[in-house]
Amino acid sequence: MNIFKLGKLTAAVALASALSAPAAMAAEKQPTLSDADFEKAKTLYFQRCAGCHGVLRKGATGKSLEPKETIKKGQKRLEKILTFGTEGGMNNFNDIFTKDEIKLMATYIQMDPPIPPEMPISLMQERTKVYIEPKDYPTKPLHGLNWENFFVVIERDAGKIAIIDGDTKKIVAHLDAGYAVHVIKGQENHKIDKSADVAGRFWYTIGRDGKLNKFDLWQTPDKMLVAETQIAYDARDVAVSGDGKYVIAGGYWPPHFVIVDAKTMKPIKVVSTRGMNVDGDYVEESRVAAIYTNPNESSFLVAAKELGQMWQVDYKDLDNLNITQMNSAKFLHDGFYDPTGRYFQIAANASKKMVIIDTKDGGTLEAMIDVDKLPHPGPGANWIDPKCGPVGGTTHLGVGKVSVWGNDPAGHPDAAWKLCYEVETDGAGAFIRTHENSDYYWADQLKHPEPEVQQSVQVISKKTREIVKTIQVTKEKGKAALHMEFNKDGTEVWVSVWNRSDNKNPTGEIVVYDAKTLKEIKRIKGLTTPTGKFNVYNRVHHKT
Repeated sequence: MNIFKLGKLTAAVALASALSAPAAMAAEKQPTLSDADFEKAKTLYFQRCAGCHGVLRKGATGKSLEPKETIKKGQKRLEKILTFGTEGGMNNFNDIFTKDEIKLMATYIQMDPPIPPEMPISLMQERTKVYIEPKDYPTKPLHGLNWENFFVVIERDAGKIAIIDGDTKKIVAHLDAGYAVHVIKGQENHKIDKSADVAGRFWYTIGRDGKLNKFDLWQTPDKMLVAETQIAYDARDVAVSGDGKYVIAGGYWPPHFVIVDAKTMKPIKVVSTRGMNVDGDYVEESRVAAIYTNPNESSFLVAAKELGQMWQVDYKDLDNLNITQMNSAKFLHDGFYDPTGRYFQIAANASKKMVIIDTKDGGTLEAMIDVDKLPHPGPGANWIDPKCGPVGGTTHLGVGKVSVWGNDPAGHPDAAWKLCYEVETDGAGAFIRTHENSDYYWADQLKHPEPEVQQSVQVISKKTREIVKTIQVTKEKGKAALHMEFNKDGTEVWVSVWNRSDNKNPTGEIVVYDAKTLKEIKRIKGLTTPTGKFNVYNRVHHKT
């Protein structure tokens, strides 16, 4: 098979086919699979397992799945773990995989992992497509809608994004994107760099297949996808430079980041993130997790996950990149800025820490805060606490808890970078969100194994620090509630309901709640696994 020609195959199957045959089976202890079963297992592993355990299966957020570890557990034990999950935050797969697929995966992870190919910049450039030339972009919105209150919504398992009008709650468009889109970001207001383009107009998605798409919210719905490229076989995050000239995207495999011309989407710079980690060991699979634009400097922040390093990348001179590498802790995953935009707060999952980076004047490690098992703030949340002043918070993938710390060293130095308080929640979660106009912050419980808890979100008072309400967003079997986002003025909270991948019958939905009374307002139906959803105005203006 030509690995550089996708044809009608899904991106997941294409990547799996791109992987080389398994390494020679040196140990007779290793089980075997037919060629067909091995190919199927590779696809399933990429779709559901590689994100936490790595393509080479050396582990990160999840444990190592190398044969030297998995063979010890044996087939039956591995099948049980896959079926029921673990208390440490691993999903139960009994409603995702069939029994035969669970058996297949338990066998596959006892075999040597295949080694994926590299991706040269020439191939990325070949895969760049422009559907509407920049010279033909409209000078004003063509649809007459309030685009600043649009929600851009990831429909993960459909390989699409949805555009929803925040005023009318109507779906404006379903747009093709990459396989299992992980992140979508737009250009934000920047204190230094200024752009001729209107901030928030252009949005960029990155899919699990490394496909990078550009969308123009001023176009008519049928023409919003204006260009695309591919920067990796597996990827997670993207950001836009403050001047709007560049887009940066990070690869899980190959482990690198790529800087792309924001207008033409042509890749122009590739930088590998392989290297020595904080322990002094060489890491081949050093994946790029979070990528963000510095709101106050002409630079990007790049999280080299397995290295335990934050890289601050000055984009003023691409031919001579100035990169500051800051050692912190493993394994860096996702993060968010404090309200001033000076300090970046990122979770180091396996180290049970929140890492604080001072981005001023090139970047330095400011602090590391001890939290609980597998912190995961998602897009994060900042608010004002009556005792500690400005604070940030995170949920945890490994325990039902919200940890809150002070993040105002200038105004509240005694509370800065120290735990302010913790809230015990009913279950482990992946996302926490709030708005400056709200009295509450919201946390999901996506990682809890019990359906009723997984289907609920909890609302916590900023003033009393107590859970004021647990809302069961859905009661339908196989569904889960996750990821909250406020509308432009903070009067509504939108919560996603996953429908566990059924593209032919999209039964996922978004449930809209009154942010003050906490009562349900509306259900927006007809979506496929809606995950992250981002209000244009709030994201442009850093409203958290």
